[in-house]
Amino acid sequence: MRVVVAPVFGTNCTVVSAPGGDCVVVDAGAGVADAVVAHVRSAGLVPRAVLATHGHVDHTWDAAELADRFDVPVVLHAADAYRLADPFGSLEHGRTAAVAGERGTHRALVSGPLGAALAAAGARPQDYREPARVETFDVPAGEERTLRWGALGLRAVGAPGHTEGSTLYLVGEPGAGVVLSGDVLFAGSVGRTDLPGGDGATMARTLRDVVGRLDPEWDVLPGHGPATTVARELATNPFLAR
Repeated sequence: MRVVVAPVFGTNCTVVSAPGGDCVVVDAGAGVADAVVAHVRSAGLVPRAVLATHGHVDHTWDAAELADRFDVPVVLHAADAYRLADPFGSLEHGRTAAVAGERGTHRALVSGPLGAALAAAGARPQDYREPARVETFDVPAGEERTLRWGALGLRAVGAPGHTEGSTLYLVGEPGAGVVLSGDVLFAGSVGRTDLPGGDGATMARTLRDVVGRLDPEWDVLPGHGPATTVARELATNPFLAR
């Protein structure tokens, strides 16, 4: 497993591979494409898909580019697929504008922290590209579905609240595996619920009934920030204590 940290919002992009070389890329944030391609080539991996833990643009910015370069689909929960077509309008409450670029016209954020972070990294809203190949899955909150590509299998667990389609990906087994938690769970914190599609009551249920019931032996790699463990978060995370 290899983690590439995106320059925009520090999104953790993870390359997950099986012993035979089959791999998927999870959460392709802005600015990770070249590093991911270099790792895949140097390790002799065979890309099968580009996954997203949810549809926010800081987790999908480079998804179309990597999907095209690897000739694979972008895969995410069906409830968040709409965000790929309108990444900025579906993320921020507030003022947006239509921006025309070489890849079409779409709504773009013209204020707020995301706009500042993109500008600082040299990424322009009009350069965002919607993936051409999108495959979706549907898994209800708290339920589990196995996604498989060749020798590689991940378990997708519905974990809504941060967004409607937020998903945990379980790789391996407790004690020898990791939960890719996206923006559901962080070290010492949890994902915000005040953006469009977020819901505090739904997040509370996810934290209680999904995260709270994970095996404590799982390692956790959040969508941003340092790795942690389920045991540590259950013991110290104030949002789980609630």
